[in-house]
Amino acid sequence: MSGNSIAGVGHRVAGHAVSHQQETIVFQRGTVRVRRARLEDAETIARFNRQMAQETEAIELDEQRSVAGARAVVEDPGKGFYLLAEVDGQVVGQLLVTYEWSDWRNAWFWWIQSVYVVPEQRRGGVFRSLLDAVLGLAFRQGSVCGLRLYVEESNIGAQEVYRRCRFTRTSYQIWERPVGHGFDVDLSGAE
Repeated sequence: MSGNSIAGVGHRVAGHAVSHQQETIVFQRGTVRVRRARLEDAETIARFNRQMAQETEAIELDEQRSVAGARAVVEDPGKGFYLLAEVDGQVVGQLLVTYEWSDWRNAWFWWIQSVYVVPEQRRGGVFRSLLDAVLGLAFRQGSVCGLRLYVEESNIGAQEVYRRCRFTRTSYQIWERPVGHGFDVDLSGAE
């Protein structure tokens, strides 16, 4: 592959394009190749997720749970998909795409999550290559109306990168409520 190129997509799972070959390079720019994650990448993805959580939120993720979470996505494309960026055969960055149906738009939003680039490759075009791969896949998929992401309020560096990539801050806030299932939840005030 030369220049910038995006590979085609295969069949659809839950309305989303899924590559027939998980090995397929979906985008390449210079020395940065972007491909879909394979099951054997789960440990690397989980390690990157733990490093990202520690760097951005000072949170320590459970190793086993993070590996299981990465495996769950790779094994079930209905949950989403990871794209990995490689330089010289080494994985140096990642992002996760998950799906949200918009009944207002009758189309999908793809959420970009779990973005991580190893420190020595930051500001080297790795994130831009990952984003361009997602944009290309979303365009070819045909029913994606936009990309969304969330960012830690204190992560000013990431916010600047997203602004330069033409993301805009919306009027929405992200709220969360745990529902149990093994997580620490106080339901004493619930009705």
